[in-house]
Amino acid sequence: MSRQLSSNNSLIHVAIPAMNEAAFLPQTLECIGNLIIDQSRVHTWICVNQPDHWWEDREKVALCHNNRQTLKMLQAHPTKNLKIIDRSSRGNGWTGKEHGVGMARKVLMDAISKTANDRDIIVSMDADTWFGPGYLLSVAEAFEKHPQAHALSNPYYHRLTGDEPLDRAMLRYEIYMRYYAVNMWRIGSPYSFTALGSAIALPLATYRKIGGITAKKSGEDFYLLQKIRKTGRILNYNSEKVYPATRYSDRVFFGTGPALIKGRQGNWESYPIYDYRHFDMVKNTYDCFPMLFDGKVMTPMDDFLATQFRCSDIFEPLRRNAACREHFVRACHHKIDGLRTLQFLKSRQAAVNHSDEKNLLNWLLKFHPGETKHLAPTITGNQCALDFSSSPIEMLDKIRNFLVEKEAAFQLADYQLFCQ
Repeated sequence: MSRQLSSNNSLIHVAIPAMNEAAFLPQTLECIGNLIIDQSRVHTWICVNQPDHWWEDREKVALCHNNRQTLKMLQAHPTKNLKIIDRSSRGNGWTGKEHGVGMARKVLMDAISKTANDRDIIVSMDADTWFGPGYLLSVAEAFEKHPQAHALSNPYYHRLTGDEPLDRAMLRYEIYMRYYAVNMWRIGSPYSFTALGSAIALPLATYRKIGGITAKKSGEDFYLLQKIRKTGRILNYNSEKVYPATRYSDRVFFGTGPALIKGRQGNWESYPIYDYRHFDMVKNTYDCFPMLFDGKVMTPMDDFLATQFRCSDIFEPLRRNAACREHFVRACHHKIDGLRTLQFLKSRQAAVNHSDEKNLLNWLLKFHPGETKHLAPTITGNQCALDFSSSPIEMLDKIRNFLVEKEAAFQLADYQLFCQ
């Protein structure tokens, strides 16, 4: 049974980039067909894409034929209001430097923006994403109830597959993401969100206000949410989750798929469990922002900021241009944004001698001491038998789910502020 949206004439535009997805896209389309919402209000946009020169590349031509198969399937598919953007057939593919999933998302969202109303909603999705029948309705209702929200970073969850090496890599990667998000929430960062291209929604009014999405070969979802956060607030809570695929993939340069490929080989250098004290250094810097309006004050991030911006006092120009303390603090958060925070943590991590497991244990002992034995029961002093490469999948899944709960609590508390 479908349910109507209360907003007059508002539509939901599902934007899906697809590359080498003939085996996975049908399941996502099936999810769309099972939605408990008036299907006439759902428009599905799919950009099948690849660089044009891949047709002449022996190592890539199989992918080209996969895309051709996808196009053929879509042309016969019964999905209502299905719009196909062909950037994969000979002569239609990407040329030059402009290619990749970021470009595909931009082409999709720009095309939607040309036809949609400000009240319509873009739902960013991947071609291998599973979601329940109530997902799009929950997204629409979230924006109807909270029109001040500029975007939604929807909760997500990777399901286990039964493939032990794949599940181990996925749990390690998701623990990294959840741990990072929980600590960003803990220190009160404005950039407390997880950017997944399969779990983002925004009104067309927001998309137009920020001047659209910036095409990136990877990471476009992070830059999109960061740009939006500098213009307004982002919802992080929803009753419905999305379930991105648990799979190896090299379609993008970084992100879940490449992380799992590296992780399978034991390479987690790009996804460390950061020392929680370095998050505290960011928090202590935030605490200095109001005082910095009156003059120079030392912060824990001074050396990093001086190197990063090649300036001894990055705050002086912000003081000159700020009409009041509140505007100055906002400008500081725009300057030291989510990207700069991540860069700072990476720069500090290089000097950390502790293992990822030790950093996680230290965080648990500091903030959740009563939970440590439950999550990693073999403990002697401040040591435990946790090893991401060999500990049982059940233990890693328990840690992942513990972090899910902590993140959900922060998301709910933030949502309650929207409701006040």
